[in-house]
Amino acid sequence: MQGNPAIILHAPQLGENIGAAARVMLNFGLSDLRLVKPRDGWPSVTAEAMSAGALSQGIEVQVFETLEAAMTGVTFTIATTARPRGMEKAVFGAPEAVSALKSQAGQCAVLFGGEKSGLPNEAVALCDAILTYPVNPDFSSLNLAQAVGVFCHQWGASEGLAGKFDGETEGLDAPAPREELIGMFEHFEAELERAGYFYPPEKTPVMVTNLRNALVRAQWTQQEVRTFRGAIKALALGRGKARVVREE
Repeated sequence: MQGNPAIILHAPQLGENIGAAARVMLNFGLSDLRLVKPRDGWPSVTAEAMSAGALSQGIEVQVFETLEAAMTGVTFTIATTARPRGMEKAVFGAPEAVSALKSQAGQCAVLFGGEKSGLPNEAVALCDAILTYPVNPDFSSLNLAQAVGVFCHQWGASEGLAGKFDGETEGLDAPAPREELIGMFEHFEAELERAGYFYPPEKTPVMVTNLRNALVRAQWTQQEVRTFRGAIKALALGRGKARVVREE
């Protein structure tokens, strides 16, 4: 995780939000969490609980009395805000912000404001650029941990992090060969014919084509073909039993 940006939370209020932010940071490969004057102090039992173990499994937390102290060693910082500040600063969306951070040679940081009112202007003034999200202008206030999560997701995507099951087919049966699929079609159609489904007879080719088109789209596995043929057989046997009962 060396070279990844620090996440700075300026005057966060709720331990739950700090813990949730830590959790999503570790989800997407970030570990440097800096807190500026957390309202309820630190350490926090509620933050630990909400972090789902992230605070003890890789997140490094530092606590500072001032933003200036939290920015020690940082050479490039982006402030997150949904409000125009009237400052001459570059404004990025999340993808552009990640690109800007990756282009820097030194330690970078992303700054998030507290729950009550976000970042004060004097905090934004210390930053090199602004990060904003494409939110509903009539309801633009994001929960602190959610705001951190949006950025962290973009960072993780840029790092090429793969989902746990990306590219995996474990537990899935092999695709059904075409001859097995055709055998299933013929089995199904024979039972439909026996049940009197294809009527009038002259429309049978069109009806068969429609059925096959619909079934092919499912991309059947061998196990699915076997299961479906078993279901066809069970229905056919059940219909035969019913006929015997009626005749008796």
